[in-house]
Amino acid sequence: MAWRDSRRSRQRLLLFMSAIVLGIAALVAINSFGDNLSRSIDDQARELLGADLVLSSNEPNKEKLFYPLLKRVAPDISRRYTNKYTDKNILISSPYEYTREISFASMVAFPKSRGVRLAQIKHLSYGDSGGGNDYPYYGQWQIVPQSAQKRWLSQFHNAVKQPYALVDDALMIQFGAQVGDSIQVGGVSYKIIGRVLKTPGQSAVTSTVAPTVFLPFVAEGLIQRGSRVNYKYYFRFADGTDIEKIIKQVGPKLEKAGLNYDTVTARKKQTGRSFADLTKYLSLVAFVALLLGCVGVASAVQLYVKEKVTSVAILRTLGASGRQAFLIYLIQTALMGLMGAIIGALIGSVVQLVLPRVFGNFLPITVETTLSGSAILGGIGTGLLISVLFALLPLLAIRNVSPLRTLRSSYEDDLSNRDPLRWLVYFLVIGFIVGFAYLQTHNFMLALGFTGGLALAFGILTALGLGLIWLVRRFFPASWSYIWRQSLANLYRPNNQTLILVTSIGLGAFLIATLYLTQGLLLGRVELSSSGNQPNMVLFDIQNEQIAGIRSLVKKQRLPIVQEVPVVTMRLSDINGTTESLRKDTKDTTAKTPKWAFTREYRVTYRDTLISSEKLTSGKAPYQENGAIYVSIEKDFLDRMHIKLGDTLDFNVQGAPIQTIVGGTREVEWNRVQTNFLVVFPSGVLEQAPQFHVLMTRVPNNQASATLQRALVSNFPNVSAIDLGLILKTVDDILGQISFVIQFMALFSILTGLLVLASSVVISKYQRLRESVLLRTLGASRAQILRITALEYGLLGLLAALSGILLSVVGTWALARFVFEVPYQPNLLPLLIISFSVTAMTVLIGVFNSREVLVRPPLDVLRAEG
Repeated sequence: MAWRDSRRSRQRLLLFMSAIVLGIAALVAINSFGDNLSRSIDDQARELLGADLVLSSNEPNKEKLFYPLLKRVAPDISRRYTNKYTDKNILISSPYEYTREISFASMVAFPKSRGVRLAQIKHLSYGDSGGGNDYPYYGQWQIVPQSAQKRWLSQFHNAVKQPYALVDDALMIQFGAQVGDSIQVGGVSYKIIGRVLKTPGQSAVTSTVAPTVFLPFVAEGLIQRGSRVNYKYYFRFADGTDIEKIIKQVGPKLEKAGLNYDTVTARKKQTGRSFADLTKYLSLVAFVALLLGCVGVASAVQLYVKEKVTSVAILRTLGASGRQAFLIYLIQTALMGLMGAIIGALIGSVVQLVLPRVFGNFLPITVETTLSGSAILGGIGTGLLISVLFALLPLLAIRNVSPLRTLRSSYEDDLSNRDPLRWLVYFLVIGFIVGFAYLQTHNFMLALGFTGGLALAFGILTALGLGLIWLVRRFFPASWSYIWRQSLANLYRPNNQTLILVTSIGLGAFLIATLYLTQGLLLGRVELSSSGNQPNMVLFDIQNEQIAGIRSLVKKQRLPIVQEVPVVTMRLSDINGTTESLRKDTKDTTAKTPKWAFTREYRVTYRDTLISSEKLTSGKAPYQENGAIYVSIEKDFLDRMHIKLGDTLDFNVQGAPIQTIVGGTREVEWNRVQTNFLVVFPSGVLEQAPQFHVLMTRVPNNQASATLQRALVSNFPNVSAIDLGLILKTVDDILGQISFVIQFMALFSILTGLLVLASSVVISKYQRLRESVLLRTLGASRAQILRITALEYGLLGLLAALSGILLSVVGTWALARFVFEVPYQPNLLPLLIISFSVTAMTVLIGVFNSREVLVRPPLDVLRAEG
């Protein structure tokens, strides 16, 4: 019976099916991508690190500390192997082999184009216990030409006329450099023999933000006292060595010696966790599309059921029970839902092949795409579940249809009777939404908040729909023209579509507007203003003996000195007299202070006043009193460290202890173009400490910027400059890629919203068709019916669009106020465009639905529908 009854309604059931296709497609695509990403991270875990173990420090010459520690836990292993770059057969008798990397920021110049930019300089050297120039130990550098790496490594053994350099591809593209050109670093000219496309664990975004230049040695003068240099040691152990066991034994001693460590297991967890957060977010985007599909399912079945009431009443007259009638239409919706889920799963499986390209610039690995059985089956099961679950609410009413409805035209009572099973369905729907959101976020409160927000949006839209019906019925304009009276009456007559269309169309408009406003909110957080007297050039790593020369150079170029700040590097040794090693044994509140507070390096400045980007929140500005030193701490940082005003902090300033007291907290605007600090000392304390300076100026154009940077490279090669014009361009490029990713994923939700809107309006035509035919029969002209239809759908579309947009404005304000903590001022023009587009689409589809009444005789239409 379900099959037979569906013959004359399959077109409408197809519209119901289409409501869930895109949502399931998005869900399957994202879950398949997540499965493939997780598997690829496992397969390529060693290549993420390039070694078995990495030690890092900001201090040089740590070999004498880690060598005896590792030698005790990793016995020597003698073996021979052939170096893959030098082709030499080498004997190794050591617990490991290692490569040392020295990295720091410096200015680089391209003589051919006269371009200058800040870049990351890396120099590799090889430990005596190692097997030679064989780094990276896992994975490959992607270099063009590939032979350049072997040629670059050969200069360590053979003298060359001009030293070789490998340069990041992004840097070469920016300045139009080619292989064979020269690059200058610290007054030394290097020949570019290859462009580096990718190194192990590096993504395209990383290379864009911090392009790298690989050098065979560090020129004299580039590294001075106070320069910020990072030393890394990459290790390869014998196959089968348990690295985690080694770290468990020597990790605390390495940390005590000032060495941080990173293992393959730790990097795999970190990378997986980072991209697990990405896939969770994307899954919620797909879930929103899926919920829109659920609205489409519910609205389509609601209208479908109203149309089938007469058929159900005839079945009841012929002896069918309410349960049998209910099952007939439940089977129809379940089968169509299953078909929609299968089609969506197939589309999602194809789309997931595209996702690695969409996210390629953000991924440090190559994602191998294969079909994910769990994602496909999960998507099909979810599609079937939501089809049945969200169709149950309107379908339950079928059980109450009386056989007398074959004789009576009114059946509202049958469809609106209280049914205790409806409460069970409501509970199941809410449980499904909470459960699915929890599976994606693993945060129960966030899942509840997400469900509550959706329920609030549905409730407001439903209230607006009911309110419109009440207002039109209560204040019906009897004196208006026939066209207007007929259009307004359609809003509350039996079979009206007001509630269904306001809810579904409003939710679609709400989603589209929210996606637009949130994207603008996120991208608007980057405020690097070039207006007024804001600095746009930052010079740093200036040594004490160089500051006078730098000032003179800047003034000679007729540029202003907007800000000059001294910076001192130090570490925190204890809090309230308790060191990190003893903090767990004390009952003091500082026992909650995180481990990183003691291991991180602090860069502080000294002054007695606050600057324009700071606001005092408690206590005082930095000051000295009775020989005590009172420092100011950034408020959020103080909370993360679990300390309070009056606590004692002891700092180690490169061997010299300084005791301080927390005397005040500040709120800092970090997005301002100024030097901001977590900790600020008062004047008169750190003036004699080892330090470097930061100077900020403003250049009027690119020519002045290039002239200043060339002068810096020639006279002060260790001083680095950041041209914020280049930084802004880089940020714009990255934000453009992020925006594309957001828009690509939002496309699923927007298309689903539009499809739900279209299907709701299309299905509703069957409710208005007979009335339009009757109007034609009574003498109404085609123009009158067209105007009546256009006015009805125009009012519904406009109310729904404005309601959805108003909800999105309020919701985005809440995000800006309580989550992102940024000022919020929506751009009204795009919102008006969205409102007009949604309204116009509703009217066009509604009028298009009426074409049969307008172009065909009424009798033909009635026969076709009968």
